[in-house]
Amino acid sequence: MSEPLLTPSRLWKRMTPDQRQQAARAFWRDDATADDQVQAALLIAQQKKFRPKTVVALDEDRKTRHLATLPTLPDSLAARALVLYHLAERRQMMGAFLDALGIAHENGLIQEENATPDPAKIGPAAAELLKQYPAADVSLYLNTLLCQDPETWGGLQDVVASLPSAG
Repeated sequence: MSEPLLTPSRLWKRMTPDQRQQAARAFWRDDATADDQVQAALLIAQQKKFRPKTVVALDEDRKTRHLATLPTLPDSLAARALVLYHLAERRQMMGAFLDALGIAHENGLIQEENATPDPAKIGPAAAELLKQYPAADVSLYLNTLLCQDPETWGGLQDVVASLPSAG
């Protein structure tokens, strides 16, 4: 039996509590996610039996804590939180991976629009990351790439299958 399709929501469930906390904090700190933040506030209100107005008025720490403890998020929110987490907390690791692949980047952000990794470099680049960073972080990052853009990062499929899951 094959494993279920990897989605941002499933990755959220597999994150460690610390990863979720950091992702939730990055989510609330991002100025460009106002619409997503409203959706998250409504979800928290529904799950925690609060009024939406109450959730919106909470300070960042409380909103972070509430979001981080939600067992599931819609794919769109989970995907946004995953991207923001990596941009806020894991840029060095992103840059190291792209360097190992020979992909031009600026502080972990790919410069070329259609840059694709050399399949022969993916395994060694992932192995190098595992030497430098915790396995849970590497697994989450590579799985995030794979579920965000399976066409470009499909070569990661076998690599992530052999990694310990995040969480």
